[in-house]
Amino acid sequence: MAEFKKVETPIEGLFVIEPTVFGDARGFFMETYAKRDFDAMAGSPVDFVQDNHSKSRRGVLRGLHFQTQHAQGKLIRVVAGAVYDVAVDLRAGSPTYGRWHGVELSAENHKQIYVPRGFAHGFITLTEEVEVQYKADNYYAPECDGNICWNDPEIGILWPVKPVKLSDKDAKAPRLRDRLDSLNFVYEE
Repeated sequence: MAEFKKVETPIEGLFVIEPTVFGDARGFFMETYAKRDFDAMAGSPVDFVQDNHSKSRRGVLRGLHFQTQHAQGKLIRVVAGAVYDVAVDLRAGSPTYGRWHGVELSAENHKQIYVPRGFAHGFITLTEEVEVQYKADNYYAPECDGNICWNDPEIGILWPVKPVKLSDKDAKAPRLRDRLDSLNFVYEE
């Protein structure tokens, strides 16, 4: 059985996972996911249905993304390079609504972050080339694609570097206060 360390964040439901890495002269081995262990950390069963993989160059910012319907919980890890990964709580009634948490994920530190449904998610790349893999617990629905601007002053994310490249969609993303009518995420205690 793998050993995973769950690291709580200041935002309920959002947590970092540090897997046990077994290394020797050959390299290393680690389990990156075990359903029984993940479900225990999450506090209830999570059924991932889709795996995604992206590759980006230094200074690319992807986010802050969510789905307005068919929300997705995501388990994110970096397999090459490093990113600063951010999640923003969009759950109405949450004591941390509109707050963000960021963590560096890298191929070197092996950390993962679980971003539950009801959050916007994004990252900025910190190295020349980055590959990110993540599991999602709902299928991508392009008609439900939503985003908020990465530099919304009311959220106040402290990105470690300034982005060099954004998609057109992300460059034109609205502020959180301009998205309130399309959000239906609810905080559940």
